[in-house]
Amino acid sequence: MPEAGLRRQPKLVLFDLDGTLVDSAPDLAGAANELRAVHGLPPLAFERFRPMVGSGARGMLGVAFGIDPSHTRFEALRVEFLRLYEARMTRETRVFEPVAAVLAALDGAGRPWGIVTNKAARFTDPLTRALGLDRRAATVISGDTTPHSKPHPEPLLEASRRAGVAPADCVYVGDDRRDVQAGQAAGMATVAVTWGYLGVGEPVQLWQADHVVESAAQLLNLLGMA
Repeated sequence: MPEAGLRRQPKLVLFDLDGTLVDSAPDLAGAANELRAVHGLPPLAFERFRPMVGSGARGMLGVAFGIDPSHTRFEALRVEFLRLYEARMTRETRVFEPVAAVLAALDGAGRPWGIVTNKAARFTDPLTRALGLDRRAATVISGDTTPHSKPHPEPLLEASRRAGVAPADCVYVGDDRRDVQAGQAAGMATVAVTWGYLGVGEPVQLWQADHVVESAAQLLNLLGMA
């Protein structure tokens, strides 16, 4: 895997949201534990929830209640969970501090960046506003902006269209295999970051991303900005 940088420096840097740009795990885990309390159950350790944050409500309910979408209780619990999360989603969620430096460097260099997430706009819009990301991003694409969500390429292609940049001139940075799959299908360079939630599946090195980075400093170097 090349270390000197991308073969083609991107005109647009696109980021996944949860686990890549922002650490939303405290609020998602908090909502899951609030839901457990509603149902008379004690809280679970944060460390049990964090790896599954990338799977959203499905992941949180899987940890909190040991169920998946096939369970008869799943949909009712999902609605309850999302209501609790919506009420607290900006309480503890923050931009990862090292990643904030990457965004500042991109802003300072006049290089546009955007966000492509599977999070529904119901949550994406207030969260990016609260963190001041909406005013800085060239484009923000939510999970319901297009008829498809990642790993389908359409959200990434829509981001490139809105920003006026060809897919081949974009790079997509994410912490989930679906991010890599979507980026590849869209014809973009892909970067997998290891500071995200990663789940419990195969190692990130097997996702076949063009690059894997372990720190924001490495990402800056990859983008030719170190």
